[in-house]
Amino acid sequence: MNVHDSEKLSGSMEREGYLRAAGPDGADVVLLNTCSIREKASEKVFSELGRLRKLKDRNPDMILGVCGCVGQQEGAEIFRRAPFVDLVIGPRSTASLPALMERVRQGETDVSLRVDTEYRRDSIDFPYDQIRREGEAAGKAFVTVIEGCNHRCTFCIVPRTRGKEVCRGMDDILAEVGQLADRGVLEVEFLGQTVNAYRDDRGNGLAELLVATSRIDGIERIRFTTSHPAQMTERLMDAMAEAGPRVVPFLHLPVQSGSSSVLKDMRRGYDRGTYLAKVAALRERIPGICLGTDIIVGFPTESDVDFRETLSLMEEVRFHSCYSFTYSPRPGTASEAFHDGVGPEEKQARLHELQLVQKGIQERLHASWVGRTVEVLVEGASKSDASRMTGRTPESRIVNFTGNAVIGRMAPILVESSSAYALLGRKIEPEA
Repeated sequence: MNVHDSEKLSGSMEREGYLRAAGPDGADVVLLNTCSIREKASEKVFSELGRLRKLKDRNPDMILGVCGCVGQQEGAEIFRRAPFVDLVIGPRSTASLPALMERVRQGETDVSLRVDTEYRRDSIDFPYDQIRREGEAAGKAFVTVIEGCNHRCTFCIVPRTRGKEVCRGMDDILAEVGQLADRGVLEVEFLGQTVNAYRDDRGNGLAELLVATSRIDGIERIRFTTSHPAQMTERLMDAMAEAGPRVVPFLHLPVQSGSSSVLKDMRRGYDRGTYLAKVAALRERIPGICLGTDIIVGFPTESDVDFRETLSLMEEVRFHSCYSFTYSPRPGTASEAFHDGVGPEEKQARLHELQLVQKGIQERLHASWVGRTVEVLVEGASKSDASRMTGRTPESRIVNFTGNAVIGRMAPILVESSSAYALLGRKIEPEA
């Protein structure tokens, strides 16, 4: 989502005649797009601003802006801690960026626009034909369908920084996808903080959107993220099966904890048994589906028994990927007031143990792919080995392979070996 927000910022600037610079040195405008979901990410912003101050001192006319969730969250605090910053905007104010830039050019200081976090339809109506899409050359594109979140998880700052849910009309989304297909995009990924809460003014939900998108010529893969388990309905599962294989057999479904007690304290709206039942229902409808998740360790009320329940759930579900983090209190969230019964060293120890468990799960799962031929959407050169190319399977498995292939197109790959983090193989060449 942050990548797509940056694409919108770039598109907004290019629409006004700006060209992308090779780097911050010598740039006329430097914008930091920020995330505040964890404390560490938020503090990185101020560290980066300290580095950029040197550029600002050398080039006082350079406009320096802070965009995104830290801009929405901190506001005036950014100007206080970094008075050399020229403008601050929240994540729903991208379309207003050129007008705010002009105010800075006219000599106004401390220009800020942090949107009302109540329902605002205009905050999501960004002109999609003006988005600078980084992944389009690789045949992929992000498409925002819903912004904001109406859940009130006790640990999460997203409702405060992103606001309440607001959805685009389905016809508008389908028009954007059709335009992308005409430009050669093969894979679209629908985005939302709680994407499966999508429902437009005519009552179309994500299920209807998936089925309609699967009928657009040229689109071969459809993904969506991030889903909330409480809103993973049978209707949506049925639609995923109905629209398959274009709707890929992969789902990111954050569980956050394997303990019903902790889930209740997190105010997630489901318990361990409910989550496992949804996993079983998904696997019944979509055999071979791969699942990813998010897990927070060291939540204030998490006991060692609770943590062990999380580990056992991981072994039971066998997630193909897992983003795991230690809990950090976020300002304005309910859990900020909880007594934190887990010390920092214990948090790190639990995180280390959990990540070792997940690594073992991924090693075993990936080993089962060896010998299979998979279809990969080619993304470019591998970051870990320049002699190989890389791409992803429909199940979102990274495949690094030898052989020549066209970026942005599909290629058949024979998987020859694996690690916890990727599959290795070679492109299958057509017979002469």
